[in-house]
Formats: sequence, structure tokens, C-alpha cells
Amino acid sequence: MTSEGTDPPISKSAAKKLAAKQAKEAKKAETQARLKAEADARDADDYSKDKYGKQPICTSSEKTGRKWVEVEDLDTAMAGEEVLVRGRVHLSRVTGKQCFLKLRHRYYSVQVVYAVDDKISKQMIKYVGGCPKESIVDIKGVVVKADVPIESCSQRNLELQGMTFHVVSESEPQLPLQIDDASRPIGADGAGPIVNQDTRLNNRILDLRTPTSQAIFRVGHGVVELFREYLSANGFTEIHTPKIISAASEGGANVFKVSYFKGNAFLAQSPQLYKQMAVCADIERVFTVGAVFRAEDSNTHRHLCEFTGLDLEMAFKEHYHEALTVIGDMFISMFKGLQKRYATEIEIVNKQFPADPFKFVEPALVLKYPEAISMLREGGVEIGDFDDLSTPNEKFLGKLVKAKYDTDFYILDKYPLEVRPFYTMPCPHDPKYSNSYDIFMRGEEIMSGAQRIHDPALLEERAKVHEIELDTIRSYIDSFKFGSSPHAGGGVGGERVLMLFLGLDNIRKTSMFPRDPKRLTP
Repeated sequence: MTSEGTDPPISKSAAKKLAAKQAKEAKKAETQARLKAEADARDADDYSKDKYGKQPICTSSEKTGRKWVEVEDLDTAMAGEEVLVRGRVHLSRVTGKQCFLKLRHRYYSVQVVYAVDDKISKQMIKYVGGCPKESIVDIKGVVVKADVPIESCSQRNLELQGMTFHVVSESEPQLPLQIDDASRPIGADGAGPIVNQDTRLNNRILDLRTPTSQAIFRVGHGVVELFREYLSANGFTEIHTPKIISAASEGGANVFKVSYFKGNAFLAQSPQLYKQMAVCADIERVFTVGAVFRAEDSNTHRHLCEFTGLDLEMAFKEHYHEALTVIGDMFISMFKGLQKRYATEIEIVNKQFPADPFKFVEPALVLKYPEAISMLREGGVEIGDFDDLSTPNEKFLGKLVKAKYDTDFYILDKYPLEVRPFYTMPCPHDPKYSNSYDIFMRGEEIMSGAQRIHDPALLEERAKVHEIELDTIRSYIDSFKFGSSPHAGGGVGGERVLMLFLGLDNIRKTSMFPRDPKRLTP
């Protein structure tokens, strides 16, 4: 400031810059005012403005009593009725004064048509057409019979004449994968990009929205549901066993070791020991459904480090085949139930991943281990009498069994003793074999089971052979000191059963959030 208290004069250059800045700001304000006026004018002309837009975030603030109709429940018998539906925007297309929108809910879909008239404005058509894919929307419309079948939707014989369109939850416009790409059938060359497995799993929430994934996990629900149903109807009790234990369930090194306060513990490789203890407690028929952990560094199509174990155990009177018959009948019952209850879902999966229908015979086919060895040798495989079956040999045996017996499901009985866990009962007729069995689907093992040793002295002897420290399983051994019924059972991986029943090529398709040596997220 000058001595008189006034600002010093600015230079001509600074004055010119200031004037230019003020003119720019004035022009910007003028433009904003013009745009606002135009928007206000459009709103004034938009006679549909109350029929579309974003809803406030649902905070459960009120109950309106509105009734929604599920997309799958729409029917041509409703023609002429107004309905309210909710779903995701699968795609939309504006053509002239019309907008065609495909609304998807799970694996069902319906076409919705909006057309400019005295109730639907151009602005509404533009808004509907610009709504990002995967947004969840509420639509009110009139059910109309389709003039020609709409092949792109599950609701082929009807469509909705759209009346309102409100966004419940808006999706980001940029999607890491397109649902159509992730749904494209295998072998559809030239039809568009195929989404690879890692991209699917990295964006699992979107991948799970595909009709195929929705169907897979509905059938997966059926596997567990039917397992429970059959066993519950046959006198079994569901139990829940510890997943943090003091010693490896199966022995060996394939176990996750975790810190446990001042010591160490292990994640259960199997509920085996606790199922047996329950039988010793006179809960003579038990089953359990829960997580099983295997620290196997196997990056194959069928191995996971965590999977859903479906396990059962039962007391028997004189021969472990009493249990084996129950197990075989259980699987037959499950397969029949899946084919009957989930025919729609199986068809949806087969459209993207074609597979031969799963075949089985009734009663279940049971082969002895020496028979399997003979079949493999006749097929040109060099294998010893007591060698364990490698994965390639299991698959080859599955093909031989399918060709000879026309079944994808069979039981292989009397495994060599040395390839089985320490608690397996030796065969009374030949100590080189055991009272144990594996069960196969499409040439891959799904269940391993056996008669368990229920005599504590013999159990200690077998544990020593497997170099298991007796102190770590003392409570288990002691369970048999006060009398134990002879018993047998087995465990199956739910994801593997689902994969093989549907004829899929990778277990990661049937595990919602798979865990393997290379994947710990999402």
C-alpha cells in the first residue's frame, strides 16, 4: 500500500489478464445458466420424469406393501396384467423411439420394451437405454404375449410393455468381464471372446452371476440336500466335529500347521476320528458336512486345499458290506434326485459345457481290487498286485468299466493295506489287503472309506507302523477301551461329486471361492 493507504496501480499487462479472466468466468456462468435453463425446460416438457430415475438408498425406512413377481414366475396367463419385477439390466438397445431391454434374474430373463407415447417420453427412453449393465432395477410393466418367440430370453413367449423404470442399485459402467462373454458355450468359435479361468476367479462375483454358475451352485445345493435327506431318513444323526485338532487326521505331511496359543495345532484333514468317537458313544449312525483342509501342493483340475467334506460313519453287526450297501444306495438315491429335481439346471450347464449324461446301474457296481488290476493288465497296463492306482490308471479303469458295464459310477473294494490310513481294518482272509474301498465317478475317485479298527491294541500297532506318535492320538485310542461296535464309513468331497456329475473339467467351477496352492482370494 502507498503511504496514503491506497493500492498501487496495476500494470497494463496485469489489467489485461484480469479482464480476460473475468470475461472467461462470465462466459462460463452464462453457459451454466443456459444449460440449467435448457434442463429445466426439458424437465418441464418431460411428462415421464416421475416414472424413472434412481431410488433413494434402501435403508428399510418403510413398508409399502408392494408385491413383486419373480421373472421366472411370469406367464402368458398374466397377459394384460400390470406386474412389478426386479432384476439386473443384462443389455439395452435404443432404436429410434423404442428401447429394448433384457432383464435378468438368476438364470431367468425377460424382454422389456419401452416406446415413446403420451406416457413414455424421449428423455425416459434415453435414460433407460443409458443405464449401466448389471444395475439392479425395478420395472412396472404390462405382460404381453410375444408375436414370435424371443429366443434370447428364457421367457420366450411373452414380454413386458414397460411403464416405469427405477434404479435400485447402479453398477459402475466399466465391467471387468461381460456376462455374455463368461456365458459363451465352449467351442463357439468366432462368436466372441471367451473369459479365461483366472479372470473369472479374480472377478468371481460377476462370474457367479452367469446362468451357468447360478445353475451349478443350485445343483451343488442339491448334492448336500440329498446327502442329508437320505441319511436322515435312514437313522443317521448329523454331528459337527472340530476343525482344529492336535494331530494330523490322516497322518503324513499334507496338513496345515497353525499356532495355538503357546503350542501348535493342525487343521483337520478329515472328521474321521471324531465320527468314530461318536459311534463309540452309541450314536451309531452319524454324518457331518463341513470344511476339510489338505496341504497338498497339487495344482490339478480336481484338487483343492479346502473343500466341503460329506462324511458318514455307521456301526454294523457282522460285515462292513452292511455299510457299503448303505453308501452305494445313498449315491444312487442322490443321482436320481439330482436328475429329477435339477433337470432345468443340468440343461443350463450342458448348454455352455456339453457333457454326456451321467450313467449308473442299480444296485451300484462293486468290483474287487484284484479284478481292477486284471482289467488294467488286459488293457496293456503294467501294474503290481499291490500297487496303488495312479490318476491315469484310475481314469483308464473308468473307461474300461464304462465300456464293460455301461456305468460311470462304481465301487472298488479290498484295497491293499499298505496304501490305506493307519485306522483301516486288515482283511481277515489276506493281511496284504484291507476292508477298505474307494468310490468312483467318471473314472475319478470321489470317496475313500473302510472298516475302522475298533480294538485299541491293534490300533496302537497300526499307528506305530505309520510312525504316528501315540500321545497325539491318545484320546482317540482311549475311545475304544470301553467297548466299541464294529463300524465303517467314508468321506466324499462335495465339489468333486458336483464336478463329475455335471461332467465339468475343473473343480474350480464347482467351488464358489476355491482355495488351491496359488489362490487365497477372493
